This record gives sequence, structure tokens and C-alpha cells, in this order.
Amino acid sequence: MGVLTSSLRMFTLQSQRSDLTYKIDLVSQAKADLANQNAQLINAGTDLSADSPVLKQLEARKERLHLLEKKLDQQLLHYQTQLSMIDAQMKHCSSDFDASVKNM
Repeated sequence: MGVLTSSLRMFTLQSQRSDLTYKIDLVSQAKADLANQNAQLINAGTDLSADSPVLKQLEARKERLHLLEKKLDQQLLHYQTQLSMIDAQMKHCSSDFDASVKNM
């Protein structure tokens, strides 16, 4: 790969890396918001009796939040895997760039 090609590839990879980092931050923030909502539901249900219909609604909502958290965990893992692949490509591209510069 030539110097120009390596430079363009690094630019593209850096752009993709920045995009994934942003997405990871968004998912992490969404997970924190879910944890906060879950804590609020737990606090709201402490004063209710075990057979209360409101408590059953709160339990159903907690279950939905738990399922959403699992989906966010899967998405986060997917983004982190993509990020590690991009980091590996960047290392390879950087070594190609260095080799191209030495051959000039």
C-alpha cells in the first residue's frame, strides 16, 4: 500500500473508530438511565403489598427494563468487537504506512 492509500485508509478507520466510540458512549448512557429507572421502580414498590395490582405492574415494567438492558448489553458487545477489529486494522495500516515511507 502506498503512502497516500495508507493515509486515506487510516483516515477512514479513524472516522469509523470515532463513530463506534460515540455509539458505545450512547449505549453506556442508556444503560445508566435504565439502572436509574430500575432503582426508582424498586423504591416505588417497597410500600406496596404483595398482592397489589400496582406492584404487579411495577414488576412487569422491571422485567421489560431487564430485557432492554440485555439488548443494550448485546449491542455494546457488538460495538466493542467492531472497535477491536478496527484497532487491529489501524495497527496493520500504520505498519504499512511506515514501510511505505521507509521505501521512499
